Amino acid sequence: MPLPLRRSWLALPALAMLAGCAVDGELRQAPPSRPADVRAQIASLLPANTADRQGWAADIHAAFAALKIAPNPPNICAVLAITEQESTFRADPPVSNLAKIAWEEIDRRAERAGVPTLAVHLALTLPSPNGKSYSERLDAARTEQELSLIFEDFIDMVPMGARLFARLNPVRTGGPMQVSIAFAEQHANDHPYPYSVNDSIRHEVFTRRGGMYFGIAHLLDYPAAYDSHRYRFADFNAGRYASRNAGFQSAVSLVSGIPLALDGDLIRHDENASKPGSTELAVRAIGEGLNLDQREIRSALEQGDGQGFERTALYRRVFDMADRLARKPMPRALVPHIALQSPKITRKLTTAWFVDRVEKRYHRCLAHAETAPAAGSKD
Repeated sequence: MPLPLRRSWLALPALAMLAGCAVDGELRQAPPSRPADVRAQIASLLPANTADRQGWAADIHAAFAALKIAPNPPNICAVLAITEQESTFRADPPVSNLAKIAWEEIDRRAERAGVPTLAVHLALTLPSPNGKSYSERLDAARTEQELSLIFEDFIDMVPMGARLFARLNPVRTGGPMQVSIAFAEQHANDHPYPYSVNDSIRHEVFTRRGGMYFGIAHLLDYPAAYDSHRYRFADFNAGRYASRNAGFQSAVSLVSGIPLALDGDLIRHDENASKPGSTELAVRAIGEGLNLDQREIRSALEQGDGQGFERTALYRRVFDMADRLARKPMPRALVPHIALQSPKITRKLTTAWFVDRVEKRYHRCLAHAETAPAAGSKD
């Protein structure tokens, strides 16, 4: 998303930061005065075959209101596009071959824990709290909510379950927007959740109201200087600020001459997280030209999951150098190059594939919004 070339490179960083104002400024505009009009507009933009359109519209509007996000057509269409892509508007969508996926995950966990597979399978023949054996329930599971409940029972009731899963439920996403359960739990810890919680935030994710609330929060409830929702779609799939970080990696690669994977990961997140990754090593290679030492570089890169990274000297100086070398503003955001990996994915898919699919739905929704009566219209 390069900006037009300017005569003075000194102005480029400021201009690049302003590029996202038009889109990001749409997030917090004051909503229309009549909630009923907003709900009607949301309902009108839902796919034609959506069941309980009014119910979906009510839960989506409630999330926008609670999060103080403007329910304008771009934001509404962004949410609807993600939801249609992830679940075709089903609160707890079925997953193909879920039982097979679950058994394979159990066997992998058993192998890592050094527990004989035969012993694990034998433990799963025990009766669960609902009277059926765990293995019977696993074979019959069709949705992530059903599978999550099975693992919850197994972890709580069977000693081997706690050992095998280290009290960590392997079902990590759920709901109509397939939002991360860990994200939902952290968001609810940091912000007031607008509904009463009868059991747990994990269970709320699998409801329509909770799944939409946390999905909308993940997609829109953070500041990002993007000039297109395209990069929020990429972040939804790859992690917040992954698109901005991929743009930074591209600039580092240009300045250093070192090829980098544009994956949005500025530091390592594996068992060797304390060691420098490829991006950090490339930045170190140009550290003298940036007038930054290794400690300062590491400190800045550790802010890569928040907006504050853009205010660091590292971010500013890298782009100053890259813009001068390129003789034009380098893109401040790029769709990360990531191959999607999940037991549910059976094809070679990427974040770019996800973004392209969602963006087509998004633009189709916007086209519909342009021809439909606006919220509050009496036409």
